[in-house]
Amino acid sequence: MGARRTRRVSYRGGVPSLSPVIAEIRLAVRTALAEVPEGSTVIVGLSGGADSLALTAATVFEARSRGIQVRSLTVDHGLQEGSSLIASTAAVAAEGVGVDDALQTRVEVDRSSGSGVEAAARDARYIALAGIARAEGAAAVLLGHTLDDQAETVLLGLARGSGATSLQGMAPIREDEDGLRWIRPLLGVRRETTRAFCAASALEFWDDPHNLETRFARVRARETVLPVLEAELGPGIAEALARTAEQLREDAEAFDEMIHETIEDIVEHAEAGISVSVAALAANPAALRNRIIRLVVDSEFGVSLTRAQTLEVARLVTDWSGQGPIDLPGCSAVRRGGQVVFAARG
Repeated sequence: MGARRTRRVSYRGGVPSLSPVIAEIRLAVRTALAEVPEGSTVIVGLSGGADSLALTAATVFEARSRGIQVRSLTVDHGLQEGSSLIASTAAVAAEGVGVDDALQTRVEVDRSSGSGVEAAARDARYIALAGIARAEGAAAVLLGHTLDDQAETVLLGLARGSGATSLQGMAPIREDEDGLRWIRPLLGVRRETTRAFCAASALEFWDDPHNLETRFARVRARETVLPVLEAELGPGIAEALARTAEQLREDAEAFDEMIHETIEDIVEHAEAGISVSVAALAANPAALRNRIIRLVVDSEFGVSLTRAQTLEVARLVTDWSGQGPIDLPGCSAVRRGGQVVFAARG
């Protein structure tokens, strides 16, 4: 397995015609790179699969005109036999498409994690990507998630009943607290297009056998649930789910702006925590009140509340009968006079 830098073109009247799939992915990457300063460095997360390999090749091509340095990073999770060889082969493929440096790293995945091996591997991968991106002085990390990945994420969030935040799916651009941008240029591109890109570019990619293991919920959504929905409800389900995510993100951004404006007026710092005006919470509709509660706890203590926990805190406002403190992840909530006080535990 490896990669060749040649690409297939057709000729009409002596003029080469670029494959439509190559043009589509290059355009998506060009649009995304407009968010990156000229002359900067980007890291492309490369597994060796079709999505990330197509992204790497298109990024190298589009970065040249803006003087952007492209480094690929392949993370070996050590979860499969021969994983180090797979990582090395992906790095060779990256060198073949012209990256400035093909980086590799190995991580230890916590197999005992309560969130499951898949989630633990993802967490370890993101930590590695962030650490190396900062070490390399990168302005952004590019990830190869496609429209199909987005649809699966929304569907799984819907199945879990985890609310609008989960149904927003993956953001095309997210900036972390250190100013590092996480960019997903291919969220509008179908998975089949990335495979066609690799075929048209004569790039050999790796098919992860985990993508066929039905013990993973995402695989079941991909291989069973979405095809059934397409068959029973008609084509375009994946695109509809992705559109839903986009619309919910737009709504959430407007909602969050309203919340931040509201919080400035109703939140005060308290001993070992923060307090929120009961009267102000009561004056807001339930959707806004619950969102304020979740945002206050997340921003102050770095933890996410479930809906059940959020509603229990809201009862301190809407159904007050003298109940005592409520234990929450990393903190507690209690009503004192006209305030709901959130304080760190321990």
